[in-house]
Amino acid sequence: MSEDIDVAEAYGRGNAVFMGMEMLVASGALVPRPETELLGSTAVNVLHEMKLPTPRVVDMCCGAGNLACAIAHHVPTARVWASDLTDGCVAVARGNVVHHGLADRVSIHQGDLFEALATPVSPGSIDVVVCNPPYISEKRLQGDRSHLVTLEPREAFAAGPYGIAIHLRVVKDALRYLRPGGALLFEVGLGQDRQVASLFERSRSYEGIRAIINRAGEARVVLGYTKSQH
Repeated sequence: MSEDIDVAEAYGRGNAVFMGMEMLVASGALVPRPETELLGSTAVNVLHEMKLPTPRVVDMCCGAGNLACAIAHHVPTARVWASDLTDGCVAVARGNVVHHGLADRVSIHQGDLFEALATPVSPGSIDVVVCNPPYISEKRLQGDRSHLVTLEPREAFAAGPYGIAIHLRVVKDALRYLRPGGALLFEVGLGQDRQVASLFERSRSYEGIRAIINRAGEARVVLGYTKSQH
């Protein structure tokens, strides 16, 4: 997680800028981070490369709904379903959808990962799944990252003993919803790219697996495409 933003200041203002858009923020949801723009811009690029008339996108662990709204804004024909577990995230995300006038193309659902999408989304119908999951280990949250949970919800950070518990579940569960040749994109913590790439590889259901590097030369996004038979 970046130390570049002042969380208290963002909550005080009630907004933060993400991919050039003003996002509403409130204490129940993580403040959008500048580093997550790499995940958003990569997803937009992947969608443009697919050249689909009406691409279908899932934003899993949507938080404030910043990725869902930004993707819908930058890909004006996209239909986006977003999901998160907590009341706070769902409320803020729905507020952002209304704020940006995207209610006809972006819907926010509540539940444990893909559980919330079982009714609105047909199996094998999604082109891109983006996921910025919690990715800090419990040990670090009790140690050098403990300051993160003083203002923001613990659920936004905690990810089991190794920090990849949610990545592990989403790599498996996304297969039900992604079409053959669909893409799954994750944000990852510093140094987690190889671990997450190996999750893709071990599932044997993805190909074209690669990491995306930011301007500082750090791998912060990992993506893969579903094989034609998965």
